[in-house]
Amino acid sequence: MKRPSLSTVVSESLLGRIRSGELAPGAQLPTESELCETYEVSRTVVREAIARLRSEGLVIPRQGKGVFVSEAPLASFTIPASDLQALPQTIALLELRLGVEVESAGFCALRRSDAEAAAIRAEMERTDADRPDPDNIRVHYDYDFHLAIARASGNAQISGFLGYLRAQITPRLALGSVLSAGVKDDYFNRIHAEHEAIVLAIEARDEAAARAAMRAHLANSLERLRALARAAGQPDGTRGRLPKSVPAGV
Repeated sequence: MKRPSLSTVVSESLLGRIRSGELAPGAQLPTESELCETYEVSRTVVREAIARLRSEGLVIPRQGKGVFVSEAPLASFTIPASDLQALPQTIALLELRLGVEVESAGFCALRRSDAEAAAIRAEMERTDADRPDPDNIRVHYDYDFHLAIARASGNAQISGFLGYLRAQITPRLALGSVLSAGVKDDYFNRIHAEHEAIVLAIEARDEAAARAAMRAHLANSLERLRALARAAGQPDGTRGRLPKSVPAGV
């Protein structure tokens, strides 16, 4: 797993203090100097951490007074980096994506321009041409392809939400434990076939087919991650049901 940045560590520590009530709504955060000393980091790291909390509506700066916890800090949607590095939470995040992106693909098929359709195909070809080693595959390595579809959906809320997730999704998850060299090509060929089905439906302006193809792709991705979870003895999102074997060529 990729280690979180220092600013992420600091921001999530402060988030934990806010959630626990140690830093209650309206409370003033420690000064920059105090935070630097507490976490043994630079002012730049502290400022980046505060900026993240501020962007999520968790804290409010008051000129000449300092930074204060928002009166409603938990109303903001956040995804802690620790969740992104845990397999069960990664599965949950993909389930969230499925709920949004099926509709995104359908809207895209209805509303995309010719230029947008061409850009989506180009992004697919770029993504699928890059076949990283299993040990270095990011769980969401094809996310830019999905984001291109969202941008062409004609719905700024969908593209904005998925854009937010794009900034959050950074970890790597090793597939080497279940992806041997002998099945690597088959794995990427199947991913490309799923992408191609989505793109063909969008190009044909077939709303139903686009939704079906996106659902199939994300459902298959979910099953691949669940196989990883089962292989690791972790919850797979199916209420703890752990089959005895893992499907070959996840």
